[in-house]
Amino acid sequence: MTLLSIVYAALFYVATAVLVVGVALKIRSYAGTPAPLKIPTTPAPTTTTGVALRMTREVVFFESLFKGNKWTWLFGWMFHMALALVLLRHVRYFQQPVWAVIAFVQPFGTYAAFAMVAGLGGLWARRFLVDRVRYISTPSDHLHLALLLAIALSGMGMRFVSHTDIVAVKAFMLGLMRLDIQPLPADPALLVHLALVALLMIVFPISKLLHAPGLFFSPTRNQADTSREARHVAAWASALEKK
Repeated sequence: MTLLSIVYAALFYVATAVLVVGVALKIRSYAGTPAPLKIPTTPAPTTTTGVALRMTREVVFFESLFKGNKWTWLFGWMFHMALALVLLRHVRYFQQPVWAVIAFVQPFGTYAAFAMVAGLGGLWARRFLVDRVRYISTPSDHLHLALLLAIALSGMGMRFVSHTDIVAVKAFMLGLMRLDIQPLPADPALLVHLALVALLMIVFPISKLLHAPGLFFSPTRNQADTSREARHVAAWASALEKK
């Protein structure tokens, strides 16, 4: 066990704790936020099944973004779908043996990195080239995109340019899960990549990237359009009426 391994193990333990606890607290906050009015974006479904189908279309196909702006939808959908494949590909570092479905995804996840970079590039260019988007963009918006792009490029660098010892990397990751720290290769590209990933895990709960779970708590999406059939009373208002 080396000092480098101990430092990175501690970094990932802290980053994981911040990510899990931070996201859990945010979800609790979202779930407890009052929704006193019926405000689904119309045309909206009138049944629970319809709401579930609508949410599915939003999560998988980005339906409302497609209706709003085709270029933003293209780059956004490309990035998110590629990211999903890349994340699935990395699951192999936490499994022994590797599930068949994860093994099947490996070649697709490898080249999905190119689509991920292209999508991020398009989304970042949009913040410079579109006047109204440039006006509302903040430094954090640019830093989040830069961080994601740096993670993708550093990962691609290890895959296509400067290879690292992935067997040792997998042993390190499995060791973290078993509280048995294993030696981590002292590869600069790998160390940069892992440090950036840990940084993303830490900032995720306090950034705009939290729209991932936040989408499911959006009243404009998760409410059925039944304002004419029944009076909507939020849980907190119902509690007040009973007093």
